Amino acid sequence: MCGIAGLIHRDGSAGIGGEMTSMLQALKHRGPDSSGFALYGVPRNGDYMLRFKVAEQEDMAHGFDIQNEVKKRKAQVDERIQSSGATIAEEEDATEYAFRYRISFSNGAADDQQQLKRFADYLEDVEGAEILSMGRALELVKDLGDASRVSDQYRLGAFEGTHAIGHTRMATESDVDIRSAHPYWAYPFSDIAVVHNGQLTNYWGFRRDMERRGHRFMSNCDSELIAVYLADRMAGGMALKDAMALSVGELDGVFTYLVATADSLGMAKDTMAAKPMVLYESDTFVGVASEEVAIRSVFRDEIDTWDPYEGEVMVWQI
Repeated sequence: MCGIAGLIHRDGSAGIGGEMTSMLQALKHRGPDSSGFALYGVPRNGDYMLRFKVAEQEDMAHGFDIQNEVKKRKAQVDERIQSSGATIAEEEDATEYAFRYRISFSNGAADDQQQLKRFADYLEDVEGAEILSMGRALELVKDLGDASRVSDQYRLGAFEGTHAIGHTRMATESDVDIRSAHPYWAYPFSDIAVVHNGQLTNYWGFRRDMERRGHRFMSNCDSELIAVYLADRMAGGMALKDAMALSVGELDGVFTYLVATADSLGMAKDTMAAKPMVLYESDTFVGVASEEVAIRSVFRDEIDTWDPYEGEVMVWQI
């Protein structure tokens, strides 16, 4: 079933961490297995925010041995960052197994997509390491449990930014772990993330096509394909809204998805519009969610909402 939500403040930063927590918690009944946040903060000095993990939550129950292994893997990631000509400008242990770094590049990699891909691949080659996101604005956090639990665990309540998307997951076709949780980052394109409710029936054909063109997938989830598909089209010069409109015709299945970039929030529905989406829009704020209750968790006063039509594509910018 799953629940998705998105918000964007078009007049500056706000407490999007707390707001997205409230929206996702209101959708807990749609998916209690895991919760995920793609939060867009204010870029700092051209640096990249790196979110990564070196183990799963359930691994930590294995005691002293896994704790030593986590330390070893993290040290290997640190060494590879430094050997790549980058500097860890800021470091935070989000949990025992997940970490948040601010990375400064001095070798031009920050402005070269191929160098960024090589950097990400180099870090990913550490056994057990998985990059959740790497972007100038994007910080992607996901873990097991409901939104309040994950938000408290990663201290997201005070996160300030301009826009966010989120997901509550009911596991129906894959494992209950961080790798299978949403949102998905469009590896290795910075600042592009997707959440999705539905199913793509032509997933494997499109995935094989993307892999032949050099794209790398981090999971077997069809939602990740949407992120990579949009990033690929945009890398070829297509505007976000045009890429989304193309996806409605080329991606087969029943779906509603939200996509976020460094400065935009987008929504798309397939031509059958079987998956729900409710929208509220004012001059300064846009909120979208699988159910109206999520939007009303942020706005206590009376508001008017409406349902986008079948095949509809909409994009809002900060």
